[in-house]
Amino acid sequence: MHKEIHLQSQTLKSLIENSVHLFPENPSISFVQGQPINYTRLGKEIERVADLLFSYGLKKGDKIALFSHNMPNWVIAFFSVVSKGLVIVPILPDFSAEETKNVLEHSESKVLFVSERLYSRVESFSIPALETIIKLDDFSVIKSNKEQVLTKAPDVNVDETDIASIIYTSGTTGRSKGVMLSHKNMTYVAATSFSVFPINHEDVFLSFLPLSHTYENAIGMLYPIMYGASIFYLEKPPTAAALLPALAKIRPTMMLSVPLIMEKIFKVQVQGKFAKNHFSRMIYKTPLFRVLIHRIAGKKLYRTFGGRLKFFGIGGAKLDARVERFLKEGRMPYAIGYGLTETAPLLAGASPHQTKLHSTGFAIKGVELKIHDPNDKGVGEIWAKGPNVMMGYYKNPEATAEVLVEGGWFRTGDYGRFDRHNRLFIKGRMKNMILSASGENIYPEDIESVLNNNQYVLESLVVEEDGYLVAKVLLDLESLEKHYEHLKSIIEDKKLQYHEWLTNFTKEINEKLNKFSQLKRVDVMHEPFEKTASQKIKRFLYTKKKK
Repeated sequence: MHKEIHLQSQTLKSLIENSVHLFPENPSISFVQGQPINYTRLGKEIERVADLLFSYGLKKGDKIALFSHNMPNWVIAFFSVVSKGLVIVPILPDFSAEETKNVLEHSESKVLFVSERLYSRVESFSIPALETIIKLDDFSVIKSNKEQVLTKAPDVNVDETDIASIIYTSGTTGRSKGVMLSHKNMTYVAATSFSVFPINHEDVFLSFLPLSHTYENAIGMLYPIMYGASIFYLEKPPTAAALLPALAKIRPTMMLSVPLIMEKIFKVQVQGKFAKNHFSRMIYKTPLFRVLIHRIAGKKLYRTFGGRLKFFGIGGAKLDARVERFLKEGRMPYAIGYGLTETAPLLAGASPHQTKLHSTGFAIKGVELKIHDPNDKGVGEIWAKGPNVMMGYYKNPEATAEVLVEGGWFRTGDYGRFDRHNRLFIKGRMKNMILSASGENIYPEDIESVLNNNQYVLESLVVEEDGYLVAKVLLDLESLEKHYEHLKSIIEDKKLQYHEWLTNFTKEINEKLNKFSQLKRVDVMHEPFEKTASQKIKRFLYTKKKK
């Protein structure tokens, strides 16, 4: 039975108190190999950690940073902060020491929760505002320059317009900005997720995307907790070796992922098996056989995922067209979403029964989307308005004024269009768009999709250099080597055969592109691309500055 829950107030304090009251004996959070604690115990742990925080003389509005990989204590620390009127500053675990220091200084955080695993990254910091460091693994105090006075955390009055979180985005465009989200921003997305796909207290989530990213935070943590569901966390990074046994043990009903993970599964489990020889490639190209192959592979994948998955949410970046076709034809219960940190994050979504190839679905309930200044193809910048749009960038009124414009509209910086049913289709980031010499709009993401469909390409990036389009690709050398003997030595020695292969590869790709999108050159990368938390490549690192 799926019954919608309505909170007394749109605050994170109301959300957690309501769940502790409604689902006292339900299992709440746990490591995959651990024993879940129930919601009553979760509530008590949150209070205990809140008491610890306030024993160091904190007051409403103080900033508390949280720097760790996912674990049950991450959730406890989060709610001990936001339910008491303090402001949480989650830091992405893949932030470098310099980025982490910038966040701590800029946010003026007074307390830092840090996991034992990441402590070495912050150990040498000397930051005047930072008074106390607490080890997240067991909530022991590592160091503090404040005297501890044992006290109970006060019952702070929290308003829905109060700032709940400052999230520093690991932007694809350079230095990160602090996105200020109110309690209403954050609870609204959790509450509205019910209208996209309803859940109840019997649902089981397996969580492996960073909780410091709004996507996992809102839909993978706040939403299940609001409905008394249980959440399990991986003890290790989400490699196949860690993920497969976890899926078998937990048998989740709900999961969130980023495209990269599903693209890897597709390349190995589906494409890799049907590209072995000419005959199997020919069979796979026939639509009837392809659908049949996808159906069989989809059934197998569903069993691998535990056999009771109802919702497999994919967001954070553009999903490869072939991978989506496989999910659709393989009858995987996948769902697509679109949003940004600045919108907490969801703007549009489609549940498993609504998905349409290449679309990110419909605007979520209560959110208005429009295409600003569309061209003759209906493509323009996506603008959004709704209760989940951020308060602004912390201590950055100039950047705020650039994106929050008259009438309460938020400029997303993404190009998109609607079809006649009001489904949203994303074309690409405005900053990424390349204007050709003949005035054509070129979306590098579209070319990258063609490149990534090649069985030997793991990742790709298309940039403009000296007026030409250049592709940077990371190749699957192991697969290539099976087809071309000694390819590694050929690549290392830069021999003629390799250049021949690369020339043929470039020609093959160009045959699939329109004349405006032709590649001048393909550069082979020898290291994986640097990425953001949602596994988007940090483009600014690979783009030549124009003189």
